[in-house]
Amino acid sequence: MTLGSWRRATVVGAASAAAGKERTMNAADVATVSGPHAGLLDWLASHRIEHELHEHPLTYTARETARAEGVDPATFAKTLGIATDDGRHALVVVDATDQVDLVKARRVLDAGRVRLMTEAELTEWLPGCDVGTMPPVGELFGLPVYADFAVRADPVITFHAGSHRFAVLVDRGAWERAAHVTYGDLAIDVDTRPAWIRS
Repeated sequence: MTLGSWRRATVVGAASAAAGKERTMNAADVATVSGPHAGLLDWLASHRIEHELHEHPLTYTARETARAEGVDPATFAKTLGIATDDGRHALVVVDATDQVDLVKARRVLDAGRVRLMTEAELTEWLPGCDVGTMPPVGELFGLPVYADFAVRADPVITFHAGSHRFAVLVDRGAWERAAHVTYGDLAIDVDTRPAWIRS
């Protein structure tokens, strides 16, 4: 997928994504559905980052969102909130196909212990976002951003826009420069070789 010409807010309707299928929303859907994070589009524009904003059917995981967006999950940037034992907080970004290795995160953040933020902490530290949908833009929340080396391999990335219904496609290089991303080895190592080779 290539990034089209710069658009402040190119919205691809969920109706077209759902190919005309009607969907009945229930009360739980209404409670979680919101637009993109209020400051995200302004941040992208102020840094002159070409982007596409997409609306998609309601999703709750990075992999589901990648499927709804029609992108390879390895190019969907999953953002997690991390807390350290010395009171620091940060955003950590890995591919949607990966999981954060907290031991590696401890080394990258030079901390004694690290853990994932609780839902209450995510709500407090990342206002204006549905839980688990924060964009990897620490400047919006006063947090540093760390990303796994695998993210750097992608020319364009997609990430949540602060909502279970919206995602943004951006040029990875422009995002990393504007967001002051620090790269490190953060993902769990997975041996994908066949079992007979590993034995």
